[in-house]
Amino acid sequence: MAESSGVFLLRGEDSLVPMQPGHFAAENDFQRLLARFPELLVGDQIDPQNPRRWILVKRELAISTGEIGSPTWSIDHVFLDQDGIPTLVEIKRKEDNRLRREVVGQMLDYAANCGTYWTAESLESAFENTCRETGQLSKDMLDDLLEPGTEARDFWELVRTNLKAKNIRLLFVADVIPMELRRVVEFLNEQMDSVEVLAVELRQFANN
Repeated sequence: MAESSGVFLLRGEDSLVPMQPGHFAAENDFQRLLARFPELLVGDQIDPQNPRRWILVKRELAISTGEIGSPTWSIDHVFLDQDGIPTLVEIKRKEDNRLRREVVGQMLDYAANCGTYWTAESLESAFENTCRETGQLSKDMLDDLLEPGTEARDFWELVRTNLKAKNIRLLFVADVIPMELRRVVEFLNEQMDSVEVLAVELRQFANN
């Protein structure tokens, strides 16, 4: 008999279904889930006093150093929170051995270049395109994100200010965060003032 994970699904009023740890079949499944449900980024754990809320700017948003012949990367997800702080998300499954080293270098590349490659206008345009693709109204999305009375133009001005100051957030998301990555994240978060570095563990459970 499989050992209980301690996670159960309540079915009806008097039936508990034990759930067992599962795994994402493909990284794209993981990415699509997060794009659809940004609240999985547990905004209350990131900031318990003022829980973070999110809008998706774009999946696979391009970024480059801007130099001729330089590589152009794409970031798994870019979100904005209610304070206009760009949040860069890289997703990896535990089976991906790049989770320990390569992804850290990627994120540092992104952090070093996003303030010069992106503008508030380019992020706003990407957000508008994402809303059109998903059949949502950008105004409704912003109304849900912002405090009552906050104007959209003021929000995008906050985005501009944060980009200029490199006030950004880097999020490593995986179904299992290895100890080596936890140590790197803790170190970077202690050493960098304007950049917040966090790791979020999203586990999947299934009724086997």
